[in-house]
Amino acid sequence: MPYPIEEKLVVGISSTALFDLTKEHQIFLDEGLEAFRKYQADNAAVPPEPGAAYPFIKRLLHLNKVFPDQAPVEVVMMSRNDPEAGRRMMNAMPHYGLDITRSFFLSGSAPYPYMKSLNACLYLSTNKEEVKDAIAQGHPAGHVLPCAAKDDDDDNQLRIAFDFDGVLVDDEAEARYADGGLPLFHHYEVANKDRPLKDGPLMPLLQKISGIQQIERDNAHKVNDPAKAIRVAIVTARNAPAHERLLNTMKNLGLEADELFLLGGIEKKNILDVLRPQIFFDDQIGHLEPAAESTPCVHIPFGIRNQ
Repeated sequence: MPYPIEEKLVVGISSTALFDLTKEHQIFLDEGLEAFRKYQADNAAVPPEPGAAYPFIKRLLHLNKVFPDQAPVEVVMMSRNDPEAGRRMMNAMPHYGLDITRSFFLSGSAPYPYMKSLNACLYLSTNKEEVKDAIAQGHPAGHVLPCAAKDDDDDNQLRIAFDFDGVLVDDEAEARYADGGLPLFHHYEVANKDRPLKDGPLMPLLQKISGIQQIERDNAHKVNDPAKAIRVAIVTARNAPAHERLLNTMKNLGLEADELFLLGGIEKKNILDVLRPQIFFDDQIGHLEPAAESTPCVHIPFGIRNQ
């Protein structure tokens, strides 16, 4: 029987997003492919250090333990490494308690074209150009930025933070801002407050996450429980009166956020440092670079902000 991967929340991740392979990459740059392969083979039993996306992937996989009857998550390593170099990555999974058993090792080829075969709603990579190409071809992908923050092993709750425009929804409203600044943006959003925005690249991810949250919502004792397994936050530069269209779009899709921050120009890092999500998605690198000092951040190079 085929494995029903289309029923899962599937995330593809590169080896450099899951693990910190800075040293290995420098060997590749300085000494070439064969030296890199030899280093990986010689250290096949030595687990690499966790990478920037590790805290997110660890909590995502933990949901299979929280909801064992549904086992709703699948993570697949999708790597440009060749199979022999990939042996070290797969050997590291049991060391970290990561239930990742499926992997694609492609010997230099781009992994993202295989996303459709997995029904993946997200591909995470540290290769900026690869992610830009994936987004341009309609794949939901994100560029993982470096982050030196230490993970809290005792904290199993999954906290995800999303920007709104250009991430969860398209860049229709951002285009109005680019045309005429904040006054035109607010005027346009008020005039269109009852017309839902179209989906952006990560809306499928939020919908899958919401489906898992619904399992918990069906338990009356878990409604608004701050300790529940997943908390979703929207951290947006929108403020009143542009909030109406955001809320109406979410309601039209049957989606909810646990936290909504309508910042209107307040620095997002200020909020993220308190919220402590294991991952934050935004389409504007200017918001991400300061936040990435303490929060794992992912750039979504989509829309007018990234032309």
